[in-house]
Amino acid sequence: MESKKEKLPLVVIFGRTNVGKSTLFNKLTEQNKALVSDVEGTTRDSNIGKVEWAGKIFTLVDTGGIMEIKNLTKKTINDNDIDALVQKQARDYLKKADLILFLVDTKTGLLGDDKKMSLIIKKTLPKNKNIILVANKSDNPRLRSQVAEFNKLSLGEPLPISATTGSGTGDLLDLIVKNIKTKSIVNSQIVNSQINVCILGQPNVGKSSLINSILGEKRIIVSSIPHTTREPQDTEIEYDNNLINLIDTAGISKQGQKGARKIKFKETLEKKSISKSLGVLKKADIALLVIDTKQGISHQDAKLVDEIISQKVSLIIIANKWDTIEDRNTKKYTEYIYNSLPFVKWAPIQFASALTGEKVTKILDLILEIKEQRKIRISDTALKNFLSRIIKNHKPPKRKLDKRPHIFELKQVKIDPPKFFIRIRNKDEMHYSYIKFIENRMREKFGFIGVPITIEKMKKSIIKEK
Repeated sequence: MESKKEKLPLVVIFGRTNVGKSTLFNKLTEQNKALVSDVEGTTRDSNIGKVEWAGKIFTLVDTGGIMEIKNLTKKTINDNDIDALVQKQARDYLKKADLILFLVDTKTGLLGDDKKMSLIIKKTLPKNKNIILVANKSDNPRLRSQVAEFNKLSLGEPLPISATTGSGTGDLLDLIVKNIKTKSIVNSQIVNSQINVCILGQPNVGKSSLINSILGEKRIIVSSIPHTTREPQDTEIEYDNNLINLIDTAGISKQGQKGARKIKFKETLEKKSISKSLGVLKKADIALLVIDTKQGISHQDAKLVDEIISQKVSLIIIANKWDTIEDRNTKKYTEYIYNSLPFVKWAPIQFASALTGEKVTKILDLILEIKEQRKIRISDTALKNFLSRIIKNHKPPKRKLDKRPHIFELKQVKIDPPKFFIRIRNKDEMHYSYIKFIENRMREKFGFIGVPITIEKMKKSIIKEK
């Protein structure tokens, strides 16, 4: 495996809390990805995105806000000290950075923490490390006239911008491109072939640990404290000549999901992060539902499966923490999972341990297999023969006193994911159970492992292929 992020120039946004780092990240990446809030320390895991400007491309990182200056120089950190872990991750990105955007707040002016952080950067980073001093929240002429005081940091001339309005961000991008060795924008075909994989599950089932195990490094902050991950985190890797985008999400609890769906409720950070997690499904091709094998399947897991199915996203069930089970009977546990989640017996189950790395690579193999399964296209002739055979063996049931529905045609109209139309007479009705029967026989014959199938009844004479 190889991280594709590291191949692009790395630009890191750095600064104390609430200077607008996440707002600037969203503005430059043209996404509403980073969670923005007035609460200190909202950003925990560093957000990562791509920025294209003037025909060039680079990677942008939004680091967690620095609340405790001492954490920047800590060598030993407790795994449950989340704030310290955030600072360590920020420090690690600073060392890797090709360019640092040191963000300060024009409205609050120059603070002692700004001075301390600039001194730490000068002492710990190489002298040739490129730094651009960015004076954010310069929203009007009066504020822009006050940015000169940041010259005291000795980090160069401050560039006034407003991340909220976008004022000055074009000049900032010009300066970034000028100060790094940028790469030309990648071929659009490579971008289109990317597999987006969303990782979902309840708090503390091991989602972040799973990504770290796949990567072989601590890319995502891991802690036993619930809701450590607040924002969806994208990590691109190259595996077997395929580009996979792994998206870690916040743990989805019963109360949090309920609150996230009630707009009238005041939004807390947990509700905001859960809303973003569920929203990620809209751009995902495949979802990994991570469950804790010790805890078993809960009602909340079933609710998550419903969300995944409703979005027509492919599914792999990850039975994590398999190393903690004494009687490791996969057949027995597989039956238990499918009995608990009967509507997704088409989804493969992978037993794994994020802690030990056991069977983690198998997950990537399954992702690539499902990618191909999503693209299966069945010819009209094959579907005609298939339909004739199953009707001969099992005719559609009658509806009350009516005749059996007559099926004229079964036709595939879409791939990735697959969609089919079944054409019947205008006056006929067909029970859902028979459509499910057709789907099950279709899976036996043609595959579609881990892939949702849509079969719609059609009473019109013409079926258009998409």
